[in-house]
Amino acid sequence: MAQKFLHSYIVCSCKNVSLSEILFAIKEKNAKNLKDIAFYTDAGSACGSCTCKEKDVGEKKMDLYLSQILDKYNKK
Repeated sequence: MAQKFLHSYIVCSCKNVSLSEILFAIKEKNAKNLKDIAFYTDAGSACGSCTCKEKDVGEKKMDLYLSQILDKYNKK
């Protein structure tokens, strides 16, 4: 996750969920996994392509996945 993303970056296009909403769920609501993220933000609850590279079924691949964001913040 070396690339910098704006907080307005849309991570989940199905549910229109931004990076800032996901970070809020992690930092303020203590979301620890994909199920928590889906509960607080709805991200990853539709097609699932935003959850991880292996589940990305889109023709154009995502630049950032929920699993990458969780990995970064769960290591702290």
